[in-house]
Amino acid sequence: MSVCRIVRPYYNLLKREQSVSTLSSYRDRSFYKYFIDMQTRLRDNDYYGHVNNVVYGEWIDTIVNKYLIDKCSLQPLKSPLIGYVVSSHCEYYSPVSYPSTISLGLFIKKLGKSSVDYQVGIFENNQSLKASAVGGFTHVFVDRTTQRPHPIDQEFRNKLSLILN
Repeated sequence: MSVCRIVRPYYNLLKREQSVSTLSSYRDRSFYKYFIDMQTRLRDNDYYGHVNNVVYGEWIDTIVNKYLIDKCSLQPLKSPLIGYVVSSHCEYYSPVSYPSTISLGLFIKKLGKSSVDYQVGIFENNQSLKASAVGGFTHVFVDRTTQRPHPIDQEFRNKLSLILN
């Protein structure tokens, strides 16, 4: 049996893994342009005494949506465009536990015609210069009515560009 026949179906997944592993270069706080602070909660900890991986996803979603609502004037229930998450990722470098104050940092890695690739760094105790975790996701903006991808308008694009790296 040929190795190519075994590996070929997983080629795109392997390529993705290689690109995800480069996220360690985004651990430096200096990459991030927009920050919010959050307090961990006792319920965030899992059985092993550290923040559960699902909570990291909530934090990533929180900072992205806060930026879109506060800085880009997005109205989730009324805006003509809505963002659908089409891919997400997170890499963990050091555990975070309750009680801690964390600082979430955000920048935009890529701004496409109708898509945005967000990068989020999670820094423990506000003083950390290296992220405990790095994650993010890609939004594709679609027309609320047709549910088809739609170009991001110039005003919205300008506001997103403020945190483009």
